[in-house]
Amino acid sequence: MKKEEKIYFVETHQIGLENPAFDDIDNLCFLSKNLWNYANYIVRQEFIKTTKEKQQGLLEHANYLNYQAVRKQIIHSKDYCALPRKVSNHVLMELDRSWKSFFSAIKDWKKHPNKYKGMPKLPGYLEKIDGRHTLDFELGAISTKSLKQGKIKLSGLNHEFKFINKNSRLVGSRLVPMNGIYKLEIIHEPNKQ
Repeated sequence: MKKEEKIYFVETHQIGLENPAFDDIDNLCFLSKNLWNYANYIVRQEFIKTTKEKQQGLLEHANYLNYQAVRKQIIHSKDYCALPRKVSNHVLMELDRSWKSFFSAIKDWKKHPNKYKGMPKLPGYLEKIDGRHTLDFELGAISTKSLKQGKIKLSGLNHEFKFINKNSRLVGSRLVPMNGIYKLEIIHEPNKQ
């Protein structure tokens, strides 16, 4: 039996400087960048240190701190606690995916170096002052009270946004930094008729 493929739609809203929510969103995306950089620093340092130890014959393999391991280390840090926990978890999950993509690319590069301009690089840091990072909000980080009124209220923000497709089933939402504005993506699936 073939599994039914889900179809998702994305409703987008642009949030510019004139929007009263802009500064709060900008601050949250800045804090998200801080968390990314902090967690990435911990993962990189452990990986680099253990890679050197492996090369010296002190270890069998380099150590990678996955999502659970890095979360356990930083769960009480100011960077992790600066955002709603469900949002912080998504930043760490995205970092974990970036590292797994790096390992996959390294494996492929060793087999097919001609496909690449050079050896794949470790996941990098975001710019310290101007850097911003995407925020992902799962259903548990979106107010159900506001949703019943056809609005989206994201955890950590005191602003509501109109949900035009309110008759659809909400899946989640994202705030994406884009050249001086933010794009609010409201991910939903159509109700089955």
